[in-house]
Amino acid sequence: MAASPPALRVAVLTADPAKQDPLVALVRECGHQLVPPDASPDAVLTDGAAAAPLPAAAVALGGVNGAYAGWLPADAGMAQVDAALRAVAAGLTVRAAAEPPENFESLPEEPPILLTPREIEVLGALGNGLTNKETARLLGISPHTVKFHIESLFRKLGAASRAEAVARGIRQQIVEF
Repeated sequence: MAASPPALRVAVLTADPAKQDPLVALVRECGHQLVPPDASPDAVLTDGAAAAPLPAAAVALGGVNGAYAGWLPADAGMAQVDAALRAVAAGLTVRAAAEPPENFESLPEEPPILLTPREIEVLGALGNGLTNKETARLLGISPHTVKFHIESLFRKLGAASRAEAVARGIRQQIVEF
């Protein structure tokens, strides 16, 4: 069984005295030694509003993100706080990951690529491996017009090759094979 990491010496600084006790309890729950701020702590845990000058290794729970080496939301759990304290004590910077949206289906999709009906036909021919001449014959248009449509497809799809254009068309569900 692996040995647990050594306890850190942690100070707690808060602007609001009502937040002091919960932060002290959190430090103790993490298994760290509570020390006064002037005792050269390994790390400091703050409510994000403490006015005292803080050492470089400070973790804020709430408050302004960016003002401290470590920042977590005010409702962070013990494991997150412990990991953040250890990271800033080691000289790292910690930021909580953004919360994912509750419903991923509601995320905005890429805007649809608007192709003309003829461009869709040409894209289908590209996907079937037809040459410009074969596509022209199939669609009853000139090879020059096919070339014009292919250039337009490359531009609209952001593609540099026929294969890339077809792949993007499939991903956007413009064509199926």
